[in-house]
Amino acid sequence: MKRKHDHGFPARDAIVAFIRANPGKVGTREIAREFGLKNADRAELKRILRELADDGTIAKRGRKIHQPAALPPTVLADITGRDVDGELLATPAEWDTEENGTAPKIRIETPRRPKPGTTAGVGDRALVRVEVTDEGDGTPYLGRVIKVIDHARTRILGIFRTLPDGGGRLIPVDKKQVGRELNIAKADTGGAEDGDLIAVDLIRSRGYGLASGRVKERLGSIASEKAISLIAINAHDIPQVFTPSAIRESEEAKPATLQGREDWREVPLVTIDPPDAKDHDDAVHAEVDPDPHNRGGYVIHVAIADVAFYVRPDSALDRDALQRGNSVYFPDRVVPMLPERISNNLCSLVPGEPRGALAVRMVIGADGRKRSHSFHRVLMRSAAKLNYAQAQAAIDGKVDDTTGPLLDPILKPLWAAYGLVKLARNERDPLDLDLPERKILLKPDGTVDRVVVPQRLDAHRLIEEFMILANVAAAETLEKKNLPLIYRVHDEPTQEKVHNLQEFLKTLDLPFTKSGALRPSQFNRVLAQVAGEDYEPLVNEVVLRSQAQAEYSAENYGHFGLNLRRYAHFTSPIRRFADLIVHRALIRALGLGEGALPTDETLETLAEIAAQISVTERRAMKAERETADRLIAHFLADRIGATFQGRISGVTRAGLFVKLDETGADGLVPIRTIGSEYFNYDETRHALIGSRSGTMYRLGDVVDVRLVEAAPVAGALRFELLSEGQAIPRGGRRGRDGATAERRTNGHQERKARSKKKARKPDKPKPGKSKRGKSWKR
Repeated sequence: MKRKHDHGFPARDAIVAFIRANPGKVGTREIAREFGLKNADRAELKRILRELADDGTIAKRGRKIHQPAALPPTVLADITGRDVDGELLATPAEWDTEENGTAPKIRIETPRRPKPGTTAGVGDRALVRVEVTDEGDGTPYLGRVIKVIDHARTRILGIFRTLPDGGGRLIPVDKKQVGRELNIAKADTGGAEDGDLIAVDLIRSRGYGLASGRVKERLGSIASEKAISLIAINAHDIPQVFTPSAIRESEEAKPATLQGREDWREVPLVTIDPPDAKDHDDAVHAEVDPDPHNRGGYVIHVAIADVAFYVRPDSALDRDALQRGNSVYFPDRVVPMLPERISNNLCSLVPGEPRGALAVRMVIGADGRKRSHSFHRVLMRSAAKLNYAQAQAAIDGKVDDTTGPLLDPILKPLWAAYGLVKLARNERDPLDLDLPERKILLKPDGTVDRVVVPQRLDAHRLIEEFMILANVAAAETLEKKNLPLIYRVHDEPTQEKVHNLQEFLKTLDLPFTKSGALRPSQFNRVLAQVAGEDYEPLVNEVVLRSQAQAEYSAENYGHFGLNLRRYAHFTSPIRRFADLIVHRALIRALGLGEGALPTDETLETLAEIAAQISVTERRAMKAERETADRLIAHFLADRIGATFQGRISGVTRAGLFVKLDETGADGLVPIRTIGSEYFNYDETRHALIGSRSGTMYRLGDVVDVRLVEAAPVAGALRFELLSEGQAIPRGGRRGRDGATAERRTNGHQERKARSKKKARKPDKPKPGKSKRGKSWKR
């Protein structure tokens, strides 16, 4: 029976309820059919759907309508305006409109007596606690400001270029602003010189001609060795100078002694890190378990630098560390979470020096499963500092002066214990994506020397699995003691993303059956089927994009990617604030002395900290990625016209993003430059398909491109496609919604596209914004 509102048209809440009951499966046609609407009602229905999309109640992607992705309890939000009642409205700052549709609106409640630092205004960015509201006013969420992170401002960052007659121009560093220069009058240059990175206050942004700006701050010269990372640091407001009080606390800190600690100085723990590591915060050791009831088992020791001993709650060091959230790693520098006196000295587990540590002793059975564990506050002395390749070479029979004496007593037991742990890992079957990471190597002058893909060794996997074991042990201990903690969580993919993945895999004749609870093993079976096939990189990329993003949370909902019920970061307190919180909680839970988590630390305050450091983690990832893009764009700037081979790494309605094999650089092929026909975006196939010929360009395809333009300051590249697309098998033509598309023989879309192109002024093409899939992290 068709349902209509009393007045002949369905109520808005009835339409929303139907969409929520059928996520990703309905469009205008299905809604009209459900509610028995006639053709005359279509205009009104489209108007209502447009309003629902504008206020974030629903999300439209292609021709299908979805329920918008749910917000977590605490989000970073931008205050965008006010409603008709004058109340503040906000939208989530970290929102992928292409992935999730229109961002939902949050109505901000204003308390009668706001706490200091919680009074927000339009243009501010704030940490907001949200909850779903059923008020039906077009704002699906109600929010309360926890903390204002950044106040509104009109500052623009860019490179200053002088003009012959005085004054200059600002070349923006933001990809979104490429081509939008600012005019700076001679009186407003503030002494800036050609090539300076500057911050500019916008003076005029409307009217004829270029907008104008006034130099507010000179941040450094683009000619310096570390200029590229300097851009990202300032663009993302990453703190790089410690407060004087934090520096003073670090200088006054005294080395840890044996007081209140167990003496582990004779345990031959070793550090295994990258060759260029400056801090060494974890050390490992393994030995055969002497317990006759655990024949074939091992005891694994993991010792972690005791940062909590030096960084006490509510100290200046603590406040600076929380503001940073984590260390940020660039190819040319590190912006540390803690001063070097702490991170590279007192808390670095260097060989031969006594160091305080929080250690975990784990008993592993012959089947690789952890039988028991215990935490200890110790004084240790590292027996050796090794790098991954060095340790691996020793196991493979190529010892050096350092590893020779360590091979039998230390390295072989480590690898034997890892062999057992690997058994349990394989049984657990975590998500096993094969996505190689590139590393940029620099010359002494700070420019790119080459880009390499470091080999993935068993030495890497050994340390990774031992750290995961220690992280699980920390979470288990704190849960058992009923103490609040910050978990590392990773949600399972949404039903909608799983459905989209299933539809995509159908185009490759690959089954993906979902029965019962979703497990990583289901994705692994698909990945195993495509191993060695031409489309293996494509499937790995699409599976990755179907995953949620890992984050920190005071509430536990497990780690889907690792297939673990409880997981907390414990092993890197030098560079992650979350780990420091876990250390403090363990000290409090086990009565291990000074530096414990304060007793007034509640689940609510930890939830706020978790939300804040999740934001700083994403900030760091974005800054690191943008710096790599800029370095590569500088590297390629003098190779305009050169041809490269790469893979299609992203498909959007704007065009194709191509990742070059040689350097890993991403660039855009604008859709208007592809072929001589109109191309449709097929969301299901992750492809652009020619409406006349059926030619298809698909995510993961190997293509040849020519570099047409490079914008080094913004890290943007534009390519011209040289390769022919592949033909779709007969009967396989599909439209944007995945349904079989009617062949447009009248050429209407092509003529429409040509007329629009002709009407536009022949402006200079702009490089595009790099697109990457979201990643999950351990």
